[in-house]
Formats: sequence, C-alpha cells, structure tokens
Amino acid sequence: MRSGWQHPARIVPLAFLCAIAVGTALMMLPAARAEPGHAPFVTALFTAASAVCVTGLAVVDTPTYWSTFGHVLLTVLTQVGGFGIMTLATLLSLLVSRRLRLRGRLLAQAESAGLASGNIGAVLLRVALVMLISESLIAAVLTVRLWVTYDYALGRALWEAVFHAVQAFNNAGFALYSDSIVRFVTDPWICLSLGFGVLAGSIGFPVLFELAREWRSPGCWSTHTWLTVAGTVVFSVLGTLIFLAFEWRNPGTLGPLNVPGKMLAAFTQDVMTRSGGFNSVDLGKANSETVAITIGLMFIGGGSASTAGGIKVTTFLLLAYVIWAEIRGEPDVVIRQRRIAEDTQRQAITVALLGVLLVAAGTVALDALTVDVPFDRALFEATSAFATVGLSTGITPGLPPSAHVVLVILMYVGRVGTIAVGTAIALNTRRRQYRYPEERPLVG
Repeated sequence: MRSGWQHPARIVPLAFLCAIAVGTALMMLPAARAEPGHAPFVTALFTAASAVCVTGLAVVDTPTYWSTFGHVLLTVLTQVGGFGIMTLATLLSLLVSRRLRLRGRLLAQAESAGLASGNIGAVLLRVALVMLISESLIAAVLTVRLWVTYDYALGRALWEAVFHAVQAFNNAGFALYSDSIVRFVTDPWICLSLGFGVLAGSIGFPVLFELAREWRSPGCWSTHTWLTVAGTVVFSVLGTLIFLAFEWRNPGTLGPLNVPGKMLAAFTQDVMTRSGGFNSVDLGKANSETVAITIGLMFIGGGSASTAGGIKVTTFLLLAYVIWAEIRGEPDVVIRQRRIAEDTQRQAITVALLGVLLVAAGTVALDALTVDVPFDRALFEATSAFATVGLSTGITPGLPPSAHVVLVILMYVGRVGTIAVGTAIALNTRRRQYRYPEERPLVG
C-alpha cells in the first residue's frame, strides 16, 4: 500500500519545494552576489523559484546583481528544474499507465511515442542525451558568433553561449544582458539559435522521439503529436503575423527596423512569448493589442511533457474540438478518426479552468498589493508567472516583496500544479458499480 506522501501527485510538489529551498539558501550566500553582503531572502527565493520553475522572471538585474558564482548557480538550478520537469512529466505518465486497464496502457504508450515502455533508466538516458546534444549545438553556434562577430574573448563567448543555451532549451529566459537579447534583435544567428532551442525544449520529448522515428509519415503520428505539431505551427505563424500587424510602425518596438529585421524580430518574439522568456524587443513599449495577444499565447504555452508552461497546446486544441463537437451536436469528440475519451476531456477542462482561476486570483492579488500598476500589466505579470514564461513589461523589479511572493506562488503552482493535478485525476479514476439518476440543469 502506497502511503499518502509517496503518492506521485505529492512527490512532484515536494521535490520542487526542496529544490527551491536549497536554491534559495545557495543564492543567499555572499559569494553569489556581485556586491558585498548576501541577497535578501525574498530576492533569493524569487530567483531560485524562477530558475527551478524554468520561468526567467527577475526582480534584480541578473548580469550585474549576481556574481559569476551566482550565474553558475542559476545555470545549475535551471538545468535541474528543466531535466526534472521533463523526466517527471514523462515518468509520471508511466505510473499512470500502469494503473489503467490494458486499453488505457496501450493508449498511453501510443500517445507518449514509446516513452511509456522500457525501463526508467533508458528513458532518463534518452532525455539526458537529447538535452545535452541540443544545448551543445546551440552553445557551439552562439560561441562562434560571439567570438567571431562580436569580438568576445573565447572564454567569455563560450561561457555566455553555454549559459544562454541552457536557458533556451529549458525555456527559462535568464540572460546575461540587461536588455535580454534586444541588442541582437537583427542577428539571425543569435535569435534563431535561441528560438529553435526554445522550440525544441517546448515541444515535448514524446513528440521529439516520435518525430525522430516517423517524420516522413505524418499519417502515422499519434493524436498527441499531431495536435502538438499542428498547434505549434499555427500559433507560430499567427503570432508572428499578429505581432507584425500591431507593431510594424511602433517606434518603440519594430518601427526602426528594416523589413527583414521586422520579420526576424516578430518570429523570435512569438517563439519566446509562448514559453521562452527572452525578449528581442521592449514589451514595455508594445501596443495594448500586442500585450493582450501575448497574454493569450503565454496562457496557452507549449507542448506537454516539456519545459514549457501554460495549459499546453494540446489542452487548448482539445477544448476547441470539444466546443466544435458540441456546436455540431456530435455525440463524440473525434480527432483524425480517433474518439477522445471523456475522462481526457474532463482533465482538459479541469486544467484550463484551474489555470483561469489561478491567473485571475494572482492578478487580483497583485492589483491589491500594488499602487499605480495598470490592471493589464498586473494581468501580464501574473500570466507570465503562472505560465512560467518569464516575459515582463518591466514592472516586476519595482513591485513590493508581498507581490513578489504572489508571483513565486504562481510560478510554483503553474509549474507543478498541472502535472500534479493531472496525475492525481488519472490515478484516482475508478469505475463506479452504480450510477445516479440523470439530471439536466439549464446551461447558458
């Protein structure tokens, strides 16, 4: 009999709490700060939580406030958080599949592209290898670019390349530049390397492994892979076009750039908006329409079993199919000739509504704890924290400590909450031996 504390839905939150606690203690060491003395508790807590939850929000200027030792700690905490998130998300699906009926196990194996089969050690090894290879490739490109084009010393170029490669693949978004990557807004080697690193980390390992095997046969893709790939492509194209439309003449964002620069900046910012956390333009100067669209894209997030946050692309698209089936009066939700189980639909609705509730509560809390902060900016920061994106309109450093604690809670719940809730629902699913009389309350 598994004790209460050994339940997977409790192991994940506790593991992340422990990592944040250790990270906070380390970030409070005097050696982690560039200036004499140690960082205040809330500053260290916020930074550690942001790194472990692969968010990237910061209350201080990362390159100047923290020492080299502090930057190394950020890299390690981000790597641990990203590796733990992806493997736990995947391995918890293993635990879920073992508690389901045979058909449920087969579905879980199909949807996770084989990750739900084999031994745990092999799964961890494959995940670690993909992470290491991806980060090494990104770091290699960035090192050469910084060394050759920007005349960085080779050691500095290598260190900054490794730091940003880890941040990109883990979708964290900490940067060693005070303006994030705004200074590289027209550099395709920097922006595209980081952007594709973010995409690789946000698409999810089940999808990556299935694409590696079946990239030539889209018809053989699982429903999960098809939804993730289709959603990623659609949101990338739409997000880029919308950003171009609203910011084309904005002198604070895309206005001063030439046409190729505008295209690159819009694509890069769209990719970062959904999970990456870097910003290649100053979002504090973006138009209100862009801010609103960005909030929506952040809330949706990236792929399941990845470093991305939000409610996830598959959740959003599944709910769209549910709505479409209801409008058409269809008895089943069907995607690519596959009927979607009712319990999966309920899980998607639960995750989405809990996300809305958390963002709303966080926004109200920030609004109540701050003065002279516009509501839309508070909503932006709350969504960014919950979706573990890390983008900011620039108000986070100026918020009071109580508001920083609210953002820490949102980052923590946003990162581990959906995994824990989804696992708890799946593990606690039981077939009743009886059914109550049916009732039909008025809806709408």
